[in-house]
Amino acid sequence: MREILSLLSHVEIYIVIGLVVFNIFLLILVIILFKAVRISQKKYRKFMKGADNKNIEQILTNIIDQTDIVNKNNEEVKSQLLMLNEKFDTCIQKFAMVRYKAFEDVGGDLSYSVALLDYNNSGVLLTGIYGRNESTSYAKPIDKGISRYDLSEEEQQALNDAINKN
Repeated sequence: MREILSLLSHVEIYIVIGLVVFNIFLLILVIILFKAVRISQKKYRKFMKGADNKNIEQILTNIIDQTDIVNKNNEEVKSQLLMLNEKFDTCIQKFAMVRYKAFEDVGGDLSYSVALLDYNNSGVLLTGIYGRNESTSYAKPIDKGISRYDLSEEEQQALNDAINKN
């Protein structure tokens, strides 16, 4: 036992220095941990600022419920938009009108040809011919830019003008 005590008395200073260094290291570590806890507390207070006595689980559940409602509404809007896009292709999108004088003895450009076409250049061509004693109207179907009936020069011009519109 005396040998151990004599050996310890020779290294006692080193043990004390080691313990002091270790205590300084622990003190620095405690200071760093206090700073980390303070930063976490600030973040927590900021996070909980608008909670109004609700817990985080209730708040997140409400947000998830609202997100589900928004997603459902979004899907409904998408389906309606697809339906409208399909219908839009069949609506009148292109229009052109040509006015002209059908007869030499009638003044003014009172005769007309009107082309009403959808996205696929299908629709109708309306023509009204005004004469001194009578007026006549014609309707000719148009399918993909082509008429099954012969077209006058003015009708063809109205059809071409409508097809070339954006």
